[in-house]
Amino acid sequence: MTSTAKSSRSRTRHTGAAAVALTAAAALLAGCSSSDDTSDNPLAGEKAEAGTVVVGSNNFAESTLLADIYGEALKAKGLKVTYKHNIGSRETTYGLMKNGSVTVLPEYNGSLLAYLDPEAGQKSAEAVNEAVKAKLDKKLTLLESSPAENKDSVSVNAETAKKHGLTAESTLADLKDIAPELVIGGSPEFQTRQQGLKGLESVYGLKFKSFKALDAGGPLTQSALTRNTVQAADVFTTDPTIIKEKFVVLKDPENLFGHANVTPLVHKEGLPQEGVDALNAVSAKLDTETLLDLDAQVQLDKKDPLDVAKEWLESAGLS
Repeated sequence: MTSTAKSSRSRTRHTGAAAVALTAAAALLAGCSSSDDTSDNPLAGEKAEAGTVVVGSNNFAESTLLADIYGEALKAKGLKVTYKHNIGSRETTYGLMKNGSVTVLPEYNGSLLAYLDPEAGQKSAEAVNEAVKAKLDKKLTLLESSPAENKDSVSVNAETAKKHGLTAESTLADLKDIAPELVIGGSPEFQTRQQGLKGLESVYGLKFKSFKALDAGGPLTQSALTRNTVQAADVFTTDPTIIKEKFVVLKDPENLFGHANVTPLVHKEGLPQEGVDALNAVSAKLDTETLLDLDAQVQLDKKDPLDVAKEWLESAGLS
């Protein structure tokens, strides 16, 4: 698998499944709402009311949180905002962005590029953004990317980190001598993909003791890593389990896992300059460590994402 194809994994939080029928998606989304929602049917496709910024989100917790952050930042600048939360997969949200039903959507730059052009390279975040802009519908654009990334990583559990002296500053290269002692886990596809065992060996020289097929960063992987069934695993970088179980995420200086910077996707005609400035200010303040903490508040502490968004914006001087 090339570094551009990351989002082809079977997880809805970045791309969703292209084959999901729109009617089925609408049925699944019936009744889905969050605090401050104004649309009973996020798939209705009605264009935004003049002067109103519609902030959308995909149907996973982090996207809802990011949408609330964007929306409240825009409100702080005096803009009228409504929400369309839990819309569904990228196939649906991209269509709503193009027709103006949604004005702003939190995106992941590398994943969006893989959706628009699966063969495109991802040498740097800046290059990714330029490539995305070249492929986007002419009515859409990206704003500035944040340093925050939600992407694949190789993480080790606390026991393994302690045994081998691995810290948050350690890199994948630091596993070279100890990898033969470790069982690594991930989705079945992780075993054969370049953004998996193949790349870990070709780029970093890592040869693990064995591989255990689990899921794509989900509960099977989290449980196996916690219980030391595997000592290393493919874990997404903003997964709150990292905090809860004290996993150590290893740095990827060779950028094997590509880019997934949180980036606002906007419909040009629907967002005035003060809105652009507000969202760029959010991106400047949002890094991976911060997003991981905010995700943990929502997913572990069960706080309302809107409350978490407001509290963070106030602490960052953006409210």
